[in-house]
Amino acid sequence: MMELLTGPWPWYVTGPLIGLVVPMLLLAGGKQFGVSENLRHMCAAAVPTKAEFFNYDWRGGIWNMTMIVGVLVGGAIAALFLSSGDPIALSDAAIADMSALGITEFNGLAPDSIFTLEGLSTVNGLIMIVGGGFLVGFGSRYAGGCTSGHAISGLSDLQLPSLIAVIGFFAGGLIATFFVLPWLL
Repeated sequence: MMELLTGPWPWYVTGPLIGLVVPMLLLAGGKQFGVSENLRHMCAAAVPTKAEFFNYDWRGGIWNMTMIVGVLVGGAIAALFLSSGDPIALSDAAIADMSALGITEFNGLAPDSIFTLEGLSTVNGLIMIVGGGFLVGFGSRYAGGCTSGHAISGLSDLQLPSLIAVIGFFAGGLIATFFVLPWLL
């Protein structure tokens, strides 16, 4: 059982499980899956303001905030108790491509040479961590949702704005991979 929990699951198991999220949410009262909306709910709950964007009944989003707490707790349990300690599996081509960019260690999910306090003290690290974080946050709100919300809920609901957003996410990822990262690293 422990090997099942600590090893990677094949796409033909995880894909359908993710796909079942949308019908389950619809059956649970017409809810839509999304992660980025939680920041708005937390701000509306915690920061008294007259700003129209935060002036709504945020209590309708408690189920979504509960889901995010479950994601965080599940991630902590997986990292602390279910992690095998082995480095993540990367293809030789991925290692070669990242080595060409100057990334030399491949033990975690993100390179320590960039995503640490030391990395934050460099101009490139500041651009990637703070600038990238701002762009992701701003972009998800401007697009009306994050990648998970648009790709899972929006596309399954056949929403054209979600299709446009997902195409934009992929185009932005390709631009960042082939043009921005080589320039920054």
